[in-house]
Amino acid sequence: MTEVDEKKGNLLTNNPDESTNAFDPNKDINDSQISDENPKDFNYEFTDLADAKPSNQASNLDFLLDIPLEITIELGRTKMLINELLKLGQGSVVELSKFAGETLDVFANQRLIAKGEVVVVKDKYGIRLTEIISPMERIVRLK
Repeated sequence: MTEVDEKKGNLLTNNPDESTNAFDPNKDINDSQISDENPKDFNYEFTDLADAKPSNQASNLDFLLDIPLEITIELGRTKMLINELLKLGQGSVVELSKFAGETLDVFANQRLIAKGEVVVVKDKYGIRLTEIISPMERIVRLK
């Protein structure tokens, strides 16, 4: 059985009779096994990209359209002690950081992307987007 030692990239074998070209750390390396060739001395050939057809960028990005995102609408936040949390029961009111009527934050994978207001659509809550965070603002927030 042959395995690869991931730390050193060496081939390992449990059978001493198996012939491998694996590096043996116990074996001395002589100077004739070390290459003195300079990588600049090799001739490399590159293909000419001037004649290459430009790819259809829309089709290249299609695979991104199927990536699932977690969308979160944040009504507000608060901090409380564990003692306060344990005292909560049915009917308890938890005060949040946002004021009534203030816009809600819309997050995609925990990144702020928009703000909006609560609406009711066919007896379900929804959000009307009132502000989209510009790409420049999103980049600034990443730092």
